[in-house]
Formats: sequence, structure tokens, C-alpha cells
Amino acid sequence: MKSVTIMQPGTLVIEERQLVEPQRGEVRIRVASAGICGSDVHIYRGHNPFAKYPRVIGHEFFGHIDAVGEGVAASRIGERVVGDPVVSCGHCYPCSVGRPNVCVHLQVIGVHRDGGFSEYVTLPASNAYRIPESIADNDATMVEPFTIAANMCSQMNPGPLDTALVYGAGPMGLTSIQALRGVYGVKEVIAVDRIDERLAMATVNGAHRTINNAHLDLKAELEELGIRPTLIIDAACHPSILPEAIALASPAARIGIMGFSSEPCILNQQAITSKELTLYSSRLNSNRFPLVIGWMAERKIQPEKLITHQFVYSQVAEAMSIFEKDQKQCCKVLLRF
Repeated sequence: MKSVTIMQPGTLVIEERQLVEPQRGEVRIRVASAGICGSDVHIYRGHNPFAKYPRVIGHEFFGHIDAVGEGVAASRIGERVVGDPVVSCGHCYPCSVGRPNVCVHLQVIGVHRDGGFSEYVTLPASNAYRIPESIADNDATMVEPFTIAANMCSQMNPGPLDTALVYGAGPMGLTSIQALRGVYGVKEVIAVDRIDERLAMATVNGAHRTINNAHLDLKAELEELGIRPTLIIDAACHPSILPEAIALASPAARIGIMGFSSEPCILNQQAITSKELTLYSSRLNSNRFPLVIGWMAERKIQPEKLITHQFVYSQVAEAMSIFEKDQKQCCKVLLRF
């Protein structure tokens, strides 16, 4: 089988590997398509502290089950499925309280174990979720990115009384905007970014208002508009954002952090406590695949709006380069296998 492998930071190859066989409790998926994520680029560039090399990357993938391991019903062969990359132990404290995404023994497909940028991938049968025929293949490939937004929103509990501010109009920000509008009915969604083309994408994906904060004081701009956000999502994850979000937030607001920076930031405890703000953090997803599949089936979200490029897997180097460098025109890139 052909697999896209990062041999070491900066070295990407397409290699012939032995066909993987599903172990007990596993299924094998014949991959049809896979999405490129920023974390794939981080592994490629050597910026992911969790990755071990060589590694087949890819954690957003769709395909068909073509083989099953011992203990898995043969009737699953042929199912259209997407794979949840979160592989947990099921026994530690986080798992016991329904948060397998921060399992003590967490393995992420495409990071800790080989992923979906391959003609075939194996994973636990419980991590393979059936896709209804009403959902197109490309849309199905987008389930995993939307589970990131679903995980954040499920914690923050948005609603029609909220005015939401979303930092960053990349894939994480855009999926969040779609969820806030289409699923939770938030009153107003404001997108903030430093690239006009990304802000145009935010409008297409449902933002009511956009602000380019490259050369303006965001606090002064919001005050002039009479806006005090009650819900803020940081989908850009620069260390300067959280202190600013705390200053901008309305009393009783919620602030969600969708990623992480290794750089420290300085927070004012008085600013947090005086407004009784709630801070949420979110990593990966906690069993959100059924939720997002339901959203897609009901057309509450439109994943096709994020897909800007498609390539055959043999063009992966070009695809990764475009995803990494073209922030103006590129959003989600899919590879076909």
C-alpha cells in the first residue's frame, strides 16, 4: 500500500508499505479521501512535540471498511465511515468522566500512531463511524474538523442571547462560526482576522460582521460599535489574544481556547474575577462524531464551503505547500486516494 510518511522533520516521502492487518477489535479502512490540517504541517516541520518519526500523518479521513479483526462483525465490511483519531484507554480518570480526548494514555491517529494519509489505515472498530448515504464523500471527510468546533461549543453552551467574537478565520474559526450560526442560533457572530480574504471566507461561512485588526485597536473598535462579547473563541491561539479577550469580554462571558501556544502570556486575575468570566480549553474531540454527523445530515452546517483545493495523494508535497503558504485563498485541502 502507498503511504505518505514523514521520515524526519522536513522529509516527506510516498513509500510502499506492507498492507496493514486489523488486530482484534479493529477495522481496516480503504481510504478514499483525507484532509490536511495544520497539525500535519507541524509534524512535517518538526513542531509537534508529541510526534515520533517516521510517521504516516493524517487524522481527517473517510473511506470504506474492507476488513475486520477478531471480535468485529463481518457485516461491517463495506460501510462508509469516518475515523475518530482519538484512541483512549477507557479506564483512567479522564476516560471515566467522559473526556477520552485527554486520556492519560492518549494516542492520536496520525500523531502517536500511523494515520490516514495512506491507502489503508487500521483503528478500533468503535472509532469508525458510519456515514449516511445522504452525506457526500467530501463532506464526510470534513466531519473531524467540525468535531473540534463541536467540542468547544458543547462546553460553552452558546445560545440566541450571545454575541460571539471569533479570533481567527482559518478552518477552526470557520467551523466554529458555522456551528454558532447554524446549530446554536447565536444572535451575532463577529470574526476577527488580519487577512481580508480570510474575513471574506468568514462572511461566506456565516459571520454577521468582520473586523481586520491588523492596524486598529480592537477594544476601541468594539466600544465604538457598542459591542461587548458574551462568548469569545480563540481559534488563532497567539499568546497575546487571551489577555485581550479577557479585557474585551462582557461580565459573565465565556472564553474558549481551541489550541495552544508554547509561549507564555500574562493574565490579570482581577479582570477575570471581577467579571466572573469562565475560561474553557478544548483539545481534539470527546465523542463528538455522532453529533457532527447529525448536523451534516440535517444540513445545519455546510462543510463544502471550507473546501478550496483537492489533489491526488501523489501531489501531497504541492498540497502541503499550498495549505501552508497560501493563507489568502486556501482553507481546507483534500487528498484523494
